[in-house]
Amino acid sequence: MKPETQELYEQFILCNYAPPPIAIVRGKGARVWDDKGCEYLDFSSGVAVNALGHCHPVWVKAVKNQIEQLGHCSNLFASTLQGKLARRLCDYAGPGKVFFCNSGAEATETLLKFARLHGNKLSGKEGLQFQVLCAKNSFHGRTFGGMSATGQEKIQTGFRPVLSGFSHAEFNNLESFESALTDNTSAILVETIQGEGGIHAAKREFMSGLRDLCTQRNILLLVDEVQCGAGRTGTFFAFEEAGIIPDGIAMAKGLGGGFPIGAAWIRKEFAELFQPGSHGCTFGGNPMACAAAQAVLDVIEDEKLLQNVQELGSWFLQELVKLSDNYPGLVDAVRGRGFLIGVALKVDAGQAVAKLRGAGLLSVPAAGNVVRFLPPLNVTRAELLKCLETLEEVLRDWSA
Repeated sequence: MKPETQELYEQFILCNYAPPPIAIVRGKGARVWDDKGCEYLDFSSGVAVNALGHCHPVWVKAVKNQIEQLGHCSNLFASTLQGKLARRLCDYAGPGKVFFCNSGAEATETLLKFARLHGNKLSGKEGLQFQVLCAKNSFHGRTFGGMSATGQEKIQTGFRPVLSGFSHAEFNNLESFESALTDNTSAILVETIQGEGGIHAAKREFMSGLRDLCTQRNILLLVDEVQCGAGRTGTFFAFEEAGIIPDGIAMAKGLGGGFPIGAAWIRKEFAELFQPGSHGCTFGGNPMACAAAQAVLDVIEDEKLLQNVQELGSWFLQELVKLSDNYPGLVDAVRGRGFLIGVALKVDAGQAVAKLRGAGLLSVPAAGNVVRFLPPLNVTRAELLKCLETLEEVLRDWSA
């Protein structure tokens, strides 16, 4: 990083993030360049945001065209773009309605308010049935609601007391969830794949069991697809693999392909719980964000990217397993689905991420010892091979 950029960060940027090691100035496809001209293969994708890679021409054209027409209008007025995007998301999710916001944390907050509204209706009074049951090791954002729902000690440390109304059960353990339910429970909230928690996928029988349990108890099944949704696992939503339909879905990250947007889908049977004044977001459904998201969906469909993720994702996972088997002293496990892959190490992931970056490959750490590989959905086999070669080079040098 150039000294002038480093100085600006040191003087004016809050230290809530670790000091950035490089400054990215340009991107094209699956590659980026820093301010010193160094090139990297970007398998961080803005932490699963750049679904189409960098500067995809369809996405760029859509954003350019929209800013020349209308940059923003408030939700006091209608936007055809917002309506069309909501319809397309309902085509993927099922009959329901959509609320637009700016981020995954805001989308999750919408689901938490949904749970309160549902509990109020069931009990006939506020404050009686309001508890949301979440999973241990989960991550649902940095707002107070999302942080309180999160099942990780390190996320909550320094901010207690967190909000009441949340409890946690063992992920992928249906009995643990069933025994944790009380008369005060209004909803269950889980990630289909725990991303920040180290890439742990919900088992098919666990998700179908939660669906049955929620239906029997007349409580909501809410799914956080912020990181694993928008095609990252080879289906548009990761929960599709379990053959279920939830009552609410939080989505963001890859949906905008780099432009900030979040959305919460509410199942049709419950949509009337939200009435004018019950929720809002100034920038939610911004015309530019909706144009960007429309472009992402267009490219996913026109370029058959779900098929690309399914085919190459399965091959990439197998190759990573083969490679990792050669380094039992460093690699503990490889897990994930599609292009949401985690390599669990027996050493600190931060060291591995730094070594990979030094070799020209950007990745993302998780859960202390996991390196995440999050390539764009349109990544090529040649680019995946380059990732494998770089990883092997780093592991070989490290083990030596």
